[in-house]
Amino acid sequence: MRFLVYVPPTTAHAHPAHHCFSSLLCPSLFGFAVTSSPRVPVKTSHVGHIRPGRREEYCMSQKIEKPILSGQRIKTRKRDEREKYDPTGFRDAVLLGLEKAGNDLEAISKFLDAAGSKLDYRRYGEALFDIMIAGGLLVPGGSIAQDGDKPVKTSACVFEQPEDMESMRNFEQVFIKLMRRYKYLEKMFEEEMKKVLVFMKGFSPKERIKLARMTALWISNGSVPPTVLSVLINEHLVKDNLALDFLLEVFVTWKQEKGLSSLMTALKKGGIEGRLMEFVPPNKRTEEHFRSVFEAVGLADIVKLHKAQASQEAKRDLQQLLLDDLAENRPMKDITLDLKEMAQRSCIPEHEVIGLIWVVVMGQAEWNKKEELVAEQALKHLKVYTSLFGAFTTTARSELALILKVQEFCYENMNFMKVFQKIVLLFYKTEVVSEDVILKWYKEGHSVKGKMLFLDQMKKFIEWLQNAEEESESGEEED
Repeated sequence: MRFLVYVPPTTAHAHPAHHCFSSLLCPSLFGFAVTSSPRVPVKTSHVGHIRPGRREEYCMSQKIEKPILSGQRIKTRKRDEREKYDPTGFRDAVLLGLEKAGNDLEAISKFLDAAGSKLDYRRYGEALFDIMIAGGLLVPGGSIAQDGDKPVKTSACVFEQPEDMESMRNFEQVFIKLMRRYKYLEKMFEEEMKKVLVFMKGFSPKERIKLARMTALWISNGSVPPTVLSVLINEHLVKDNLALDFLLEVFVTWKQEKGLSSLMTALKKGGIEGRLMEFVPPNKRTEEHFRSVFEAVGLADIVKLHKAQASQEAKRDLQQLLLDDLAENRPMKDITLDLKEMAQRSCIPEHEVIGLIWVVVMGQAEWNKKEELVAEQALKHLKVYTSLFGAFTTTARSELALILKVQEFCYENMNFMKVFQKIVLLFYKTEVVSEDVILKWYKEGHSVKGKMLFLDQMKKFIEWLQNAEEESESGEEED
């Protein structure tokens, strides 16, 4: 049996209510389908069933949205609740425990160890280290935070320990044990030290000495990296000489406790060796003052390190000057004057300058990868700079230094292995190097790098020089 219900098109689309009416006439209820078409009936296989694929077209039911409750207060789960940040409450709890421990360092360590399971060290690590270093919570400027009549400071801290190194080492163990037990405190301690060192102006002279000695111990045992000292390069700390005084105390303590080599290694590792002059007040920033201050406290080796570092920087500056002059295509005469002036000002000896020039000059070319072509290219390139080389080979030591640089370069660059003799011959013909220095290089002054290869290359040239020298001597005798 089949049924047909007619719904006029204008009525079916005129109002949403008609859709609802259509949904009420669902075939699942009455066994027939609703259609907006006036003449095309819908065929069903049996009562109450529409053929697959046609149900959505005729059942115009809509998805009903779930109601939203307005004004509902969503309650936070207990596990998501966070206690209010309360550093003063944390301080009070720590001070109470330290008061019970008294001056017994072992008891202090036991209390701090046990308190970590009750007090939130992860959250209050900064406050904890404030108390252990200064005795209470530090405020900007380096003073202790006050809290009415309540106790705000403990004597179980770095600032209240005796100045002698034995007492310092004993209290250092309190920090070591604590950070071994709670490893996450190590990073917090590094950040704490950066803050405390900046606050140094607010500490008393004795407190600064104690802090400097403890800092030396902490850096030397690896509790904090040597890079923390760079925060001392602060305008106000440097100007008032506080940065330099603190640094000197750290260095002296370090040298006494761990030795000079340990100190030197840490300075290089921390990148401080090249910044030592920055700790000196601007109005006293001279090499003479630097030397006198460091030598006065037995740190002459630091002065040597500083000189070596300053020399390296000066050499880099000289090479950069040469690169800039070449880029600007300045005349070789002007380039020579610039280099001589800087070398004299920076106290770079001529035999070192010639090596720097060689490195820059050889770096100016894109060398041919074919060995048979690179010799001609090298000689053509070097001819342009012979006057520059000649200006910085006025001594036998400088000439020998240049030949050794050529030997080293040819050894390290495979394509230049057979070019060594030709380069030396070019320098000989252009009077950059003399025959006496070439003979000295051949007999005793050569390097071990490619020794046999280069000596064999030079053999015929050396024989020619020796024969020419003998002929010259015999000619003089006849005269």
